[in-house]
Amino acid sequence: MTVVVVVSAVAGATGAVAAQSGTDAASVSFADGASGGSTVVVDEVRVPDGGFVTIHDDSLTDGNTLGSVVGTSAYLDPGTHENVTVELTDAVETGTFHAMAHRDTDGDRAYAFVSSNGEADGPYTVDGEVAMDDANLTVSASVSGTDQPGEGEYVIVDRVELSDGGFVTVHDSSLADGAVFDSIRGTSAYLEAGVHEDVRVRLDEPLQNDDTVFAMAHRDTNGNEAYDFPDSEGSEDGPYLDGTDEIVMAGIDVELDDDARSSFGAQSSGGSAVVVEEVHLPEGGFVTMHDSSLADGATFDSIRGTSAYLEPGIHRDVVVRLDDPLAEDDALFAMAHRDTNDNEAYDFPGSDGSEDGPYTTDSSDIVMDDGNVTVSAGVAFETGDSDGATVTVDRVDLSENGFVTLHDASIGGGAVFDSVRGTSAYLEAGVHENVTIELDEPLQDTERLVAMPHRDTDGDETYGFVDSEGEVDAPFLTGDDAPVTAGASAQVTAFADASAQDTDGESVVVDEVTLHDGGFVTVHDSSLADGAVFDSIRGTSAYLAPGTHTDVEIALDDPLTEDDTVLAMAHRDTNDNEAYDFPGSDGADDGPYAAAGAPVMSAADLTVEGGEETGADMDGEDGENGENGEDAGDDMSDGSDDGEMNDEDASGDGESGDEAPGFGAAVALVALIAVALVARRHP
Repeated sequence: MTVVVVVSAVAGATGAVAAQSGTDAASVSFADGASGGSTVVVDEVRVPDGGFVTIHDDSLTDGNTLGSVVGTSAYLDPGTHENVTVELTDAVETGTFHAMAHRDTDGDRAYAFVSSNGEADGPYTVDGEVAMDDANLTVSASVSGTDQPGEGEYVIVDRVELSDGGFVTVHDSSLADGAVFDSIRGTSAYLEAGVHEDVRVRLDEPLQNDDTVFAMAHRDTNGNEAYDFPDSEGSEDGPYLDGTDEIVMAGIDVELDDDARSSFGAQSSGGSAVVVEEVHLPEGGFVTMHDSSLADGATFDSIRGTSAYLEPGIHRDVVVRLDDPLAEDDALFAMAHRDTNDNEAYDFPGSDGSEDGPYTTDSSDIVMDDGNVTVSAGVAFETGDSDGATVTVDRVDLSENGFVTLHDASIGGGAVFDSVRGTSAYLEAGVHENVTIELDEPLQDTERLVAMPHRDTDGDETYGFVDSEGEVDAPFLTGDDAPVTAGASAQVTAFADASAQDTDGESVVVDEVTLHDGGFVTVHDSSLADGAVFDSIRGTSAYLAPGTHTDVEIALDDPLTEDDTVLAMAHRDTNDNEAYDFPGSDGADDGPYAAAGAPVMSAADLTVEGGEETGADMDGEDGENGENGEDAGDDMSDGSDDGEMNDEDASGDGESGDEAPGFGAAVALVALIAVALVARRHP
């Protein structure tokens, strides 16, 4: 394995370093600060030829060039970029971090430094110096909020990022006068570690006047998921602090305002759903979509759909399903409606307008906003974990039958066809949620992808855009004749690929495994699906350093004597001793890498020389097994009598971050693996 070692240039570096000379030099500026553990912000980075800014932890100075990578930015065009947010793929702790400018040496706009074992996308350098800057980061929390109108009973906190879980509490302005406890107006429900957006905090003591409130991030110091700060007189659940021991909080000006508001902009849609940018409902209610016949007096017949009940306050990005889909472009009106009978059900048309009428202004004008809707397609795609083999698109709305295709970042450089990484199965017109796409070639590093809905122009239910060089199955277009798209990062920390093979039963070969933090690849037999978490282990590799390893031969401690389907599972080295301790620790150490809560693994059918078939069919070749497996997965996720699990059961004692929850508890691992096996079955 070839590794580009940059540590010698890094070890003595302090402050921002510019690589190349002259005004076109690459450079990085990275200041001390606080992070909630999910993102960091690099103040400024200059990449003269384009590239990335990568965050390395301080193990970089010990020579851990690849394993020190804890996050990288999306592709950055040539030039200078300010306030670059980097999403972290690894759980991090307070310490020194290094922001490093990396090239895009292969021109594909995808970061491949780790998976290529350092052979691609290395750092910008000149005369042995690396373009980088270091900063001390306190892994704590971050809070942000915007000034808002309100009725005094709720405050919306835009974003809360917590490293260890906890709460966000709203204090009124008396906090500035030292009223630490009396200033508390309300607190959120318990929030897991991670990022939370649009957190609605109900105020136990409503505001009576305009005020500046403070949204403060609080820890859950006693781990009981209950907010005990005031009752314990501050001895429990104190606030998060930043690197300068200042409380992590954000000031928000709240203006008491009984005026409802609605904001709806022009957009592309499949005609079955639209998104309302923002609606303020002082007393709660609904947002209803009316078509342009409203202007002709069709008060009820113009109704195309309405939201679910919305609590009092501000709501953003409200998805409204249309009961009566649009067949052609039209201007829609997003109208704010009351819940006059307090039953949280929309009764305006059914009551002939006597219930749940619209909010009005002081001048008796109806509160609404209009926007032109182009009937084409809509897509929502959020950043999430991936096992490298599949990626999930959150929502697709198609006006005609078609597909949703994933393009990599090279589409930004004009690679229309070569950028295609995978396409969904055929989708009928309408709304589809959680569309899983199997990639043609796996991702082995975190990559920025673009989800693009495509038409089925030739009606053959087969995606032919690439093969026809764009002659058929073209993308859906917006009103500006641009493709309908949504971009997000697929975060990959491990990938495993094992193929069907003949074996003497003594060993198994894993074709390829990428481990961003190093670890092991373990072979489990098919009894894993029956809950034999530890007894299914047949063998594991030696310790594998961070990066990509090919043709990894694993000697089986317990040889196979008959044909079977085995699982090659990527495992971490959580205690950093380079020894595989997963079974010996009852799962407390060296748990699997995970994506979306499921282990990263690959199934392989093994034919044992002279062996017999076990009858275990994980591929569901006859179709029936696949169907039954799907049902079993549904039952398990719903909490059936045979395998019911609640959130507490699944939490376990395992590490947070990329490790799947509950790997300290075997029962949680069984459930996660069973669901993952269902997903792995071929159609």
